[in-house]
Amino acid sequence: MATTMPSIRLLLIFFAFALTPALAPAAEVVYPPGSRIGLAPPPGLTPSKNFFGYEDPDNNVAIILVALPVEAYAELDKTVDAESFKRQGVTFESREAMPLSTGKAFLAIGHQEVDKANVRKWFLIASSPGLTAFVTAQVPDAAKARYPDEAIRAALSTLAVRATVPAEEQLALVPFKVGELAGFRIAGVIPGRAVMLRDAPATTSGAPEGAMEPHILVAIAPGAPAQSTERDAFARDLFATIPNLKDVRIENAEPLRMGSQPGHQILATGRDAASGATLTVAQWVRFGGGAYLQMVGIARSDAWKDAYPRFRSVRDGIEPR
Repeated sequence: MATTMPSIRLLLIFFAFALTPALAPAAEVVYPPGSRIGLAPPPGLTPSKNFFGYEDPDNNVAIILVALPVEAYAELDKTVDAESFKRQGVTFESREAMPLSTGKAFLAIGHQEVDKANVRKWFLIASSPGLTAFVTAQVPDAAKARYPDEAIRAALSTLAVRATVPAEEQLALVPFKVGELAGFRIAGVIPGRAVMLRDAPATTSGAPEGAMEPHILVAIAPGAPAQSTERDAFARDLFATIPNLKDVRIENAEPLRMGSQPGHQILATGRDAASGATLTVAQWVRFGGGAYLQMVGIARSDAWKDAYPRFRSVRDGIEPR
């Protein structure tokens, strides 16, 4: 049977450009759950449940917050211009410096026709010691009276960056409970979908240090085989989507009960595509409720003995909300 099977690679390729904007000045900075970036959104905009930012879905207005590495600021400072706008289908209007409390920043403004409606867009790129903030605001002309230009500027000028996001706040963004971290740290979260845990902490830009440190991804996705006879092939196909592995050899693949639900386990060895390091990989897939939970633990083979029981502790602590 045909089954949707999003790859881990797609889950890990984090965020890009976005749409967004807002209304009259608000009093205090609001951090969307899980985001290090925040601002004081105009009245009418509230934190989104679908992305890091704020939205007014009734008026198609939103502000999206994207955290990029620190070094991204210098590159964007050189490349955001009329020509780059044109490539995105946006008509360039202006660009100006907009120094903020976080550091250097600039604001570029343009407009675009979307579904025969004119949409005003603001792109704020701001530096900070820990990350580069890329903020996109979008207001259709139909909502301009409610969200005037002054209100957008006022909101963008309140941009702030917090040092960390509490672990509990990050884990609340995924639709399953992580009952045991087994000493791992949260390296990244995709709201509603996945969490990455690893030994090395996330850097201030969001990228984890020590790529070959033991790490485990837990992700949920809709769709799974209804028949038990199809689960082995499904799990093997899913395993094949794990990125950055080469010379893979599956050592074990078998059904495995996980609590009260059917599951499947694959144990394999391989090499890291970039460094050539020898790796050991475990994939567990838990089936149930029209969805599947995929858990992938990876560690250097010489560290596997210590990492494996920790991976299992994480696995056994995952429960539905």
